[in-house]
Amino acid sequence: MIQLIKVANLPRSTYYFIKKQWDQPDPDRKWKRRITLIFRRHSGRYGYRRITDVLQAKGYDINKKKVLRIMKALGLQCLVRKKKYRSYEGEVGKAAPNTLDRKFMASKPNQKWVTDVTEFKIAGQKLYLSAMLDLFNREIITYTLHTKPSFDLVETMLLQGVERLREGDDLLLHSDQGWHYRMPKYRRILKDHHITQSMSRKGNCYDNAVMENFFGIMKSEFLYRETFRNLKEFNRKLEEYMDYYNHLRIKSTLGKKSPVEYRLYTQRMNQKVGVQ
Repeated sequence: MIQLIKVANLPRSTYYFIKKQWDQPDPDRKWKRRITLIFRRHSGRYGYRRITDVLQAKGYDINKKKVLRIMKALGLQCLVRKKKYRSYEGEVGKAAPNTLDRKFMASKPNQKWVTDVTEFKIAGQKLYLSAMLDLFNREIITYTLHTKPSFDLVETMLLQGVERLREGDDLLLHSDQGWHYRMPKYRRILKDHHITQSMSRKGNCYDNAVMENFFGIMKSEFLYRETFRNLKEFNRKLEEYMDYYNHLRIKSTLGKKSPVEYRLYTQRMNQKVGVQ
C-alpha cells in the first residue's frame, strides 16, 4: 500500500479522502485490458471508432469518447494513409463508358467488381500489386504481384477472378483507363465471360474511390508499418494481411462484420427466406 506523507496544515478529513482514492483500484483497468487486446490483435490497425465497434458488438456498453480517452492514456494510436501509383499511360485502345457511375453499392456478390494497380518499393525493388474487390462486401476477390507493370500482372488476376463466377452472375467490372484494361486480350476475356466493362473518366480518381480506399488502407495498415528482409518474406506477410483483411477486419458499413463474415451471414439469411 502506498503511504502518504502527512503534510503540515492538511486537514485530517482531506488526508483520508486522498488516501482512500489512492487505495481504490483503477476503474478503467478492465477497459484498458480489453482495448489493448483488440489493438494488439489487429496489430495497431484499429483506431478508436473500430475498437468501439468491436466492443459494442460483443455486448459491452461503451462509447467512442471513452475508448478514445483510454487509448490516449495508453499511448495507442492508429496510422495515416498515403497516395497511390497511377497506371494511365495515354491512348491504348478504346475507353469503355463509366457504367458504374459511382454507384458503389451492390445487392449481391459478383454483381459489381472494381480493380486497379498500385506501385511501391520493397528492399529497393519496385513492385506492382493488382487487386480486385467485390463492392457487395468489400472483399478482395484476388490479387497478383509483379516486379513490372506488365499485362500479365492484370491478365493473371482477371483469370483468377473469373473462377469465382457462378452460372447466372451478371457482373460489371470497373477500372480506370489504364492501358492494361484497354488491351484487346483483356477485353476479349471479359466478353468470353459475359462481363460488362466500365471505366472511370480520364483523370478522375473518385470514379474508382473504393479501390483507391482499399490501397490506402493496405499501405497504412501493412506496407508502411512493417519491415521486410526480402521479397519472399514480403509475399508471405502480404498473403497474411489479405487473409486478415477479408476474414477479421470489421467494417461498420457491413454491420460490424468482416467482408467474408458478412457474405456468409447474408447467404444464411437469404436461405432462410428462400432467396437464391
